[in-house]
Amino acid sequence: MAWLQRFIVLLSLVCSAISEPCTNPGKRRAWHTLSNADKLAYINAELCLMQKPATLGLRGAKTRFDELQAIHQLQAYSTHFVGSFLPFHRLMIHAHESALRAECGYTGYQPYWQEQLDAGRFSGSILLDATYGFGGDGSRTTGCITNGPFANYTNSLGPGYEITNHCINRRISDPISAGSSKAQVDTCLAMRDFESAWPCIEGQPHTGGHAGIGGQMQNGVSSPGDPLFYLHHTWLDKIFWDWQAKDRVPRVSRVAGTNIGPDFSPGFPPRPANIPKPTGADGDPGRVTTLGHVLNMYGNGPNKTIADVLDIQGNFLCYEYVEP
Repeated sequence: MAWLQRFIVLLSLVCSAISEPCTNPGKRRAWHTLSNADKLAYINAELCLMQKPATLGLRGAKTRFDELQAIHQLQAYSTHFVGSFLPFHRLMIHAHESALRAECGYTGYQPYWQEQLDAGRFSGSILLDATYGFGGDGSRTTGCITNGPFANYTNSLGPGYEITNHCINRRISDPISAGSSKAQVDTCLAMRDFESAWPCIEGQPHTGGHAGIGGQMQNGVSSPGDPLFYLHHTWLDKIFWDWQAKDRVPRVSRVAGTNIGPDFSPGFPPRPANIPKPTGADGDPGRVTTLGHVLNMYGNGPNKTIADVLDIQGNFLCYEYVEP
């Protein structure tokens, strides 16, 4: 009967892709195409999450912004270098977008950073503007960002798995940011199957954005403590969707890859004893990632299976990417 259950799941996904139940998708736009008023609306909504007190009882979190960061901190070792990497971050971005809209009055949708435009020269990006962006590089003495709307935010999660009060820190590297180049993106888009596309995207350009900004963003566990995380990963989600759209029906109906990542990975601090060694996931206890794999949002939004989020215009998600 297991084969019949898998067939039913696949059939429902195919029907979803064909019937288009999402009729009015939200429009996610590139940051550099937004008006200054729209940029400030997004920034102010993020500041709102930073001012709202935590409500979920997650360890160390003091604000709603922290609680969204905790989604990542609590399960970094089980969501990287595995087949759920792209679906997990897709749902996490959706949880962040939903919080901005439902809790802070934001009327737009999650913007993305078109990193190809800035690859190799992140330090000059308009995203680092002090007024209509996210502030610039960190101080060479403390690492803390010194200008922009988030310069005075005290983050309580991180670095890594630690619970400490600290600033948002950065150490921008233009050479490393070259990993976000158009050539690298095109290489990933040309991959023929999920088994090739996912590790390509997770390798570069994923690393180019994180390590190009450096500091908090370069920490594999606590990186969502920098608001740039959400624009970077929305861009990666766009790349994933652009790849899926090249052959939509089969690419929104299957995943693959290992379900248990390495215990020690580059860019990740050692896993502490209170973080259990990954052994699979709810709905997906084996060693191979499947459509039934449950993605855990720790109360920041509904938990969903990978099958639920593979189509961004399906029965649950409803958005599209506007080309810049």
